[in-house]
Amino acid sequence: MTRSDPDSCPGVLRLHQAADGPLARIRVPGGRLSPEQMQALAAAAVDLGDGNIELTSRGNVQFRRVRDAAELSERLTTAGLLPSATHERVRNIVASPLSGRTGGWTDVHPLVPALDEGLRADPRLAELPGRVLFTLDDGRGDVSGLGGDIGVHALDDATYALLLAGKDTGVRVPAAEAVDLMLAAAHGFLELRDGQWRLHEIPDGGTRLTEHLLANRSDLDASGEPVELAPRQDIPIGWLTQDDNRVALGAGVRLGSLPARTAEFIAAVERPIFVTPWRSIVLTDMDEWTAEQVVRVLAPMGLVFDANSPWLLVSACAGMPGCAKSLTDVRADTAEAVDSGRVIHTGTPQVAREGLDADEIVATGRQHWSGCDRRCGRPKGAVTDIIATTDGYRIVPAD
Repeated sequence: MTRSDPDSCPGVLRLHQAADGPLARIRVPGGRLSPEQMQALAAAAVDLGDGNIELTSRGNVQFRRVRDAAELSERLTTAGLLPSATHERVRNIVASPLSGRTGGWTDVHPLVPALDEGLRADPRLAELPGRVLFTLDDGRGDVSGLGGDIGVHALDDATYALLLAGKDTGVRVPAAEAVDLMLAAAHGFLELRDGQWRLHEIPDGGTRLTEHLLANRSDLDASGEPVELAPRQDIPIGWLTQDDNRVALGAGVRLGSLPARTAEFIAAVERPIFVTPWRSIVLTDMDEWTAEQVVRVLAPMGLVFDANSPWLLVSACAGMPGCAKSLTDVRADTAEAVDSGRVIHTGTPQVAREGLDADEIVATGRQHWSGCDRRCGRPKGAVTDIIATTDGYRIVPAD
């Protein structure tokens, strides 16, 4: 697949002209935000955007209806969220959110700044398309199934498997060499691409890039037993006891839209914050009393701490009025389906049907609501598609 059009993925310095106004996307490597950065985002959302911080499927954030791009750039630079004008769109790094706190073989979070710095230090890597995704999985398998372009997956506390185009290559690398190998793979992707935005778009891209790396590194081989990596919906939700006996709280964000006022309260807790690729957040390193107060304050404000909430089953594209291609306000229809009890965990799923009004839809399990057939933002894995057409909604049950 060769693309003739340039990569149009938005950033802060190159906005996307959405139907409802300019959209800015801010890369957050590893999803980590300091309380000060969250506060800066909340203030910018109110002063310069529509009052919300949207969470993306790559653990980044974005603003809609940006009114002053220059002011936004200045604020983000001051907050440490825009450290490079040349490489801002290539810093797509997803890491296991709970790594180093509970579960997993090892802590992958120290690899995040090393990879980020390596990307920003290399002028050639500024040419990477803004859609290229790097993944760092601590072995629990939560982010390796997201279909990243270049990733590593911990096999024990000292060894990583190299993943390319979302699949295990058989190449194994010591932890100390993982970042350098990922950067070498990024260079190899640039050499192989012919306009493609993603590695899987290159014919046999993963295999060809593996061969390229082996040809240039005599110390590598691809003899490792392949690890099967399946998409998973591992949203960390609720009370999570860390290995150090402190508490992390996982909170779902309804349709990934975090009101600035709620973000201000999150920042006020003054603990490290992680934005996840499931459009949720994890607030870490709290004592039990603090965690209890956080739930009492933030649950009434709309954050989801219940792992059985139907809000965790649904996702939706931007819909109207944000997208000119959308045929309806799918986010409003999705919210109404949840609030009226028509999104259910188990039961007889609705069969494939067409021409449905929004209030006729009852769907079981994970589901993605789309304003058109492009199905933007659709998560990986088995998902029921609910797609707006000119004659009403069409249901395509999950495989």
